[in-house]
Amino acid sequence: MFGTLFRVLFGFIFACIVAGVAVVAFVITPADIATLPAELRWERLGSAGLLSLFAATHAAIFAFPFALIAIAIGEGLRIRSWIYYVLVSIAIALAGFGAHYMFEVGSEPTIVNDYAIRAFLTLGFFGGFAYWMVAGRRAGGRGGDEATDEAPSTAAEVPSKA
Repeated sequence: MFGTLFRVLFGFIFACIVAGVAVVAFVITPADIATLPAELRWERLGSAGLLSLFAATHAAIFAFPFALIAIAIGEGLRIRSWIYYVLVSIAIALAGFGAHYMFEVGSEPTIVNDYAIRAFLTLGFFGGFAYWMVAGRRAGGRGGDEATDEAPSTAAEVPSKA
């Protein structure tokens, strides 16, 4: 049980960090960093890293209740498909997009644009895939020994005639 809780918690934290990096990559693009002079590149990478941690924290705070429900369903039903975790994560990201839109101030520019939608879809995809890589592909396993996904072999096997 503790192994499962640790796996799920680590998976959620890792997914939020990946989502934070993905959304920051839309603001501070790798192409922008590559074109900087060498002496400024490390400073920009440090800024991007710090911004990624802030974005990951924001994502974790918003996504936690939704992810908790989705993870409980995935663990309970032993859902090990990456598609489930990616679709759930995209749905959570789109809910976050909707929440940003709902609380917009009338005089400010709107978040509704193609670039922002692609950013939220991307962070949802990569966050869900990262969770599946760490925790989802072993969902519903027993204790801490859920590393194998193979079905148990039968005791009686028919010898082959060669």
